Amino acid sequence: MRRIRVGVIGVGHLGQHHARLYASLPGAVLVGVADNNPDRARLIAKRHGASAYGDPAALLGQVDAVSIAVPTSSHHAVVKASLEAGVHVLVEKPIAVTSAEAHELVELARTGGRVLQIGHIERFNPAIQAVRPHIGNPAFIECHRLSPFGERGTDVDVVLDLMIHDLDMVLSFHPGPVEEVRAAGVPVLSSNIDIANARIVFSSGCVANLTASRVSTTRMRKLRLFQRDAYVSVDYQTRQGMICRRVIGRSERPEIEVEQVRGGDEEPLKLQLEAFLRAVVTGTPPPVSGEDGAAALDLAHQVLDAIGDFMRRHTEQS
Repeated sequence: MRRIRVGVIGVGHLGQHHARLYASLPGAVLVGVADNNPDRARLIAKRHGASAYGDPAALLGQVDAVSIAVPTSSHHAVVKASLEAGVHVLVEKPIAVTSAEAHELVELARTGGRVLQIGHIERFNPAIQAVRPHIGNPAFIECHRLSPFGERGTDVDVVLDLMIHDLDMVLSFHPGPVEEVRAAGVPVLSSNIDIANARIVFSSGCVANLTASRVSTTRMRKLRLFQRDAYVSVDYQTRQGMICRRVIGRSERPEIEVEQVRGGDEEPLKLQLEAFLRAVVTGTPPPVSGEDGAAALDLAHQVLDAIGDFMRRHTEQS
């Protein structure tokens, strides 16, 4: 695989790890990094033998592909500028703030023949990759994603900050079109929604129940999935899973066979970047496409609309 000239725009909490991994991957040459904090850009660039740029436009003229890890509110502008410069893009989730922005970016990538991959990193969690072959037609999906409060990500609601991971994961199981969304949520420590729960019914009959909080005292990242022949659970943090299957015929009574699953030690972000580079080199669709990112964002806004209805009813009754 030929080496791709890459850059990173935004080298804060997440972007610094993109730079670290690109510098170590044989398929990439880390040309430079850009950040609105010049000192931060110089620090990360020096650490990995790259150049520091104060203006992202200058970096775009030197690379084939970029990772974009700026605040969500800036995703649309930076991704659009990158695609218009003819550069392949991996952008952290969510793809954008609004559905209109997301679909504009998808169309720009399509017409320009550029890769647009969205950083829904849980798709690359080794535990998910280990259990995915055993997932068929889910009847019920339950997701919990809880975190203590921090300043990062509070420029958007928790639905776009955290729940978006699980919305994308649920959609990746192909449950069919959405038939109904009911949701509740409230702001707690920020001016945006900090805790939310959503119940989503799909045309297949599958029901998904998702809870996301950034005001929890503990951290949790778990998926539980029920289907006719099995129960599957995944702990994203420990990269461990469990598959429980119904066994008939070994005795007079049905039995449950339990298989413990352990994902590999590969870093999910490394797997994500390698997949992005392969898509750039081969011209094949990325595993998490712009269309996937737009679909997750569309569903996120359905959840936010349902939360808006909930809050209006709650206000009227108080």
